Amino acid sequence: MGACLALASSACSQGAPAAQVEFFIAPDGSDRNAGTKDAPFLTLERARRAVRSLKREKRLPPGGVTVWLRGGTYYRAKSFELTPLDSGRKNAPITYSAFPGEQVRLVGGRQITGFEPVDDPAVLARMDPACAGKVLQADLRAQGITDFGELTPRGFGRPTRPAHLELFFRDEPMTLARWPNEGWVEIAAVPEGEGRFCYAGDRPARWTRAEDLWLHGYWTWDWAESYEKVQSIDLEAKEMRTRPPHGVYGYKAGKRYYALNLLEELDQPGEWYLDRASGILYFWPPAPIESGRAVVSLLEKPLISLRKASHIIIRGLTLECARGCGIDIKDGTGNLVAGCTLRNLGTLAVSIAGGKENGVLSCDIYHTGEGGIVLSGGDRRTLTPAGHFATNNHIWDFSRWVRTYRPAVLVQGVGNRIEHNLIHDAPHSAIILGGNEHLIEFNEIHHVCMETSDAGAFYMGRDFTERGTVLRYNYFHHLGRGDVQAIYFDDCSSGNTAFGNICVEAGRGVLIGGGRDHLIENNVFVNCTPAVHVDARGMGWASFWFDGRDSTLMDRLKAVNHDQPPYSERYPELATLLEDEPAMPKNNRIVRNVWVGGRWLDLRDGLTEQIVQVKDNFTAGDPGFVDPEHGDYQLRPDSPVWKLGFQRIPTEHIGLYPDEYRENLGR
Repeated sequence: MGACLALASSACSQGAPAAQVEFFIAPDGSDRNAGTKDAPFLTLERARRAVRSLKREKRLPPGGVTVWLRGGTYYRAKSFELTPLDSGRKNAPITYSAFPGEQVRLVGGRQITGFEPVDDPAVLARMDPACAGKVLQADLRAQGITDFGELTPRGFGRPTRPAHLELFFRDEPMTLARWPNEGWVEIAAVPEGEGRFCYAGDRPARWTRAEDLWLHGYWTWDWAESYEKVQSIDLEAKEMRTRPPHGVYGYKAGKRYYALNLLEELDQPGEWYLDRASGILYFWPPAPIESGRAVVSLLEKPLISLRKASHIIIRGLTLECARGCGIDIKDGTGNLVAGCTLRNLGTLAVSIAGGKENGVLSCDIYHTGEGGIVLSGGDRRTLTPAGHFATNNHIWDFSRWVRTYRPAVLVQGVGNRIEHNLIHDAPHSAIILGGNEHLIEFNEIHHVCMETSDAGAFYMGRDFTERGTVLRYNYFHHLGRGDVQAIYFDDCSSGNTAFGNICVEAGRGVLIGGGRDHLIENNVFVNCTPAVHVDARGMGWASFWFDGRDSTLMDRLKAVNHDQPPYSERYPELATLLEDEPAMPKNNRIVRNVWVGGRWLDLRDGLTEQIVQVKDNFTAGDPGFVDPEHGDYQLRPDSPVWKLGFQRIPTEHIGLYPDEYRENLGR
């Protein structure tokens, strides 16, 4: 054992504390080696065993242990699992890190070789003649791959689950063959009877030999999409029938969908199809096949799993090409994922649930199937914070498969932080929140909610008790063009603060949907329509929450004992809520905001400024921005806004910042 206990003193230990123990892993190493720089281990599991042995012998040094992974690709057939046996201490963490200056990839799949032109006449007969000579095939079974996974009815209201086998080429996800190639087609009509609708045109006549045909659509609402398997096609009636659950809310004429998993529609570069019966993968590469790696995803469990482990650092790794998530942390304290790239994953990048003070710092996250980061922790019954955090991360092009309610960051529980992130290019929300007393600050969010409607870049809703969250100094700009808002307090969400945010071309800046006790202060709204919206939906179309027809709001009040400590003490307005016209959106304050362009204020459902406090807002004239043409909405020293008591927004701190893990500040 002594041969592998080299103290950190060389260039390989850049950024590591002094007096650390080091082990090394390399793709050409051996688990019979000593784990030194010159004789590295081969596997993470062997290094884990060495760390456990060190701890059993009570030789964990003050600086902890670093396991250095040398550059290269590590194909993972199983999850790398860490438990309490693998924990470090607060000032002596166990670190698994990429060697400085080298790229380390943990891959949850297999590289595919042996591609050759398609020559089977039966297959060619099903394909567009224009594809002849362009589509290649590879036999997965011949390469030892037999677990293909299955397409499942994923989507809105359905649990996160591992993806089926996917294909990645040159580090990009390829497209499962679909029609149309871009965009959507519309439901022509919906006849009586569950689980069927009519289509226009004759395209489905080409699909009669398809055995596993799926549809993906926004079937009723533009905030709820799902995948549905086709049971049958009636070519005469131009009618499709699906298997249950039939689009969650059923089908509606004029709504959009596309068809996928069709060999017959493999008709452009970048598309692929897998015949699960034969194990043959068909692929039209967008570049010469020899110009990059073709990798299929296999691993359904997390690439790295922490269970009740503490003070572990995962640093500088690239985790990719798995059907499940990248890193899953349950319970434990003080774990950190830092400077990693998480991409081309079937579900999430990082999931943190339970424990305290676990976080994701300075990571790049993109091409994920069902969102980015989940932070869930803290006790809502006692209002005890968890202190989890997502900080300085660049997250984009997420929710490839499930397009709604799979945000860049989902935060739940009590007392967690989302700060200094850059989030962009996504179909639905950037941040979705549940719980109490979270802090959302210094984030830049743009080009989200690009495919959905009735959506918010930041969203929370339908709970009077989820209070105390502060959104401050965030920059929301250039959001989707539908019914979209930067900050969406939906369905009686109450008791939160939006302070010092900048909303530019962001649909509605802030929407308060029937809730109360919100403070909207010191924000800047540019070309928002309107800047602020407040309605009294609980007294109108949503009165069913208060007359007994839908008990959701009341059930959530009772679940936390809203009229007893700690809720009655922390939020005294909750204790008397039911005696104080709960459907009336009282005590909302809109003060000292700046508005330019678009429309200033919508008070709906008979609300007036006697019910909603609207005070000291700048709504006419030139506010004196420094350089709005180039996105600088700081106010000049001579701005008339200062006279209203407006406080300076520290715009220089919004977004990503350089640190030891991050040099690239995104775009």
